[in-house]
Amino acid sequence: MKIKREQSVCEWADVEPQKPEAGTKLGIALSTLGKEPINGLRHNPENGTNGWYIWCGEEMSQDDDFFSPLHVEHIEEYLPEVKEYLDLPPGYRFLIDGKNYEDVWFEQVLLNA
Repeated sequence: MKIKREQSVCEWADVEPQKPEAGTKLGIALSTLGKEPINGLRHNPENGTNGWYIWCGEEMSQDDDFFSPLHVEHIEEYLPEVKEYLDLPPGYRFLIDGKNYEDVWFEQVLLNA
C-alpha cells in the first residue's frame, strides 16, 4: 500500500488523529536504528508515555532493555520518517520500509495489553 501524499496518514486510514501529548515519552529500540523495515505500535497512553513503541528490523525483542524512553519531541532526530504516523490512535500499528511500502492497521489486542 502507498499513502497518497495529499492525505495525512490518519486521513488515509480513515481514523480521527490522536496526537501524542507534548512531553510524553515513547519507547524506541535505539540498537536497531538503520535496519529495515521500521515498525511502530501504539498501546493506550499511561504514566507519562504516549503508548508508542518503535523498532527497526524484522524482530521485536522481548528483552527488558530493548526499548529506551524518548520524549516524543526528539523522534525527528532519530527517525524523522515516523513522525507523521504518531497521530494514529491507540491500537494502531505501522510498517514502512523506505522503498515506498507503507502499511497501517488496527489490532484490538494492543488496547488490552
